[in-house]
Amino acid sequence: MEETDRLFACKFCRVKSYLEASDVFRYILPSTAPASKELLYFPYWRFKGMLFSCAGNGVGHKFFDVSYQAIAARAFPVSLGLRSQALKLKFITPETEGRFLKPTQSWEGIEQNFDKRFDKTLPKPVLHRAHIGETISLIYAPYYVENRLYDAVLNRPIAAAALDTSEINQLPDEKPFWHIHFMATLCPNCGWDLDGESDSLVLLCKNCTSAWYPVGKGLKQIKFAKQPSEDKNAIYLPFWCIKSNIKGIKLKSYADLVQVANIPKVVQSGWDKMDFRFWVPAFKVRPKIFMQLSKNMTLAQLRTKLVEELPANRHYRINLPVTEANESLKVNLASFFKPKKELIDILPSVRISAQSFALVYVPFIEKHHEYIQPDLRFAINKNTLKLSEHF
Repeated sequence: MEETDRLFACKFCRVKSYLEASDVFRYILPSTAPASKELLYFPYWRFKGMLFSCAGNGVGHKFFDVSYQAIAARAFPVSLGLRSQALKLKFITPETEGRFLKPTQSWEGIEQNFDKRFDKTLPKPVLHRAHIGETISLIYAPYYVENRLYDAVLNRPIAAAALDTSEINQLPDEKPFWHIHFMATLCPNCGWDLDGESDSLVLLCKNCTSAWYPVGKGLKQIKFAKQPSEDKNAIYLPFWCIKSNIKGIKLKSYADLVQVANIPKVVQSGWDKMDFRFWVPAFKVRPKIFMQLSKNMTLAQLRTKLVEELPANRHYRINLPVTEANESLKVNLASFFKPKKELIDILPSVRISAQSFALVYVPFIEKHHEYIQPDLRFAINKNTLKLSEHF
């Protein structure tokens, strides 16, 4: 299974289960050490996702896949390097043998270090920062001690000098009693099998036409709709349509949006009664495309009548949670706000809190190399979408 996989299908009985961890998922790297060696597992925090920062000249973005020690220990490498990306990760089970060192550095502290590194490349002042589409996990790298500290992945010593084992012996350890919960993917309404991709965060029931969002150890029904399309080659991309409470700036209607974004339109009668919504992709994609889609969909406000149906055509996976989409709202606002020079004075005082949301499928027409949204006149390269599946 991949690190982002959440839907597991048993090949024997064909029963599907949704995987859920009590806090974060924990993985181990493969070991090539001799069977006689007692393994020592050292933990690393891994952050994988998009980082956005709003500065005086607009929005900066970057994709990160980094790791850092979960214990401050000089004897071990500071990070995993490319190993978390290049090697096959395995889930830790209570039966996994070895000594597991207990993390002593919280994720919040490590996160601040990552933010400082990102901020060094940005123009000042930094007005707002957001982590979106992030995957946070603990990865345990295997080592063993034999006069020196050995890397059990490569089965070779880390350093030529002899190791003083007293520092390692004093580090706290813990038993690997971290359980993964298996949730049956049966529709709470009708008992039918729910469908989804391996990394889907929303499960669909085609029998009673419902959509379910895993919350804790249960499933919560959510609202959904689609924009109709007569094109049989259309592929439907999912978006979170979010109604928010916005303080610090007047942005409640489409008429307000025209003024805030300085759209070259004359405000028409009735626009002040059209509620404003943020639109955010419900799927992971490269930061630049993510920001462009969020901005364009929010400015468009899709006034075409939506229908409460699941797409009969192909539809793309939903792997960006609505909680992450909520984190992007202020960044979304900064992307279309004009004039930009006023951002420094306005953005820090703006407060945005989500009130309600719905999942909306928007049709994109398939061409030879890209998918095109005719209303937005926006295109996504097929390869870009394909590569984003590995985020």
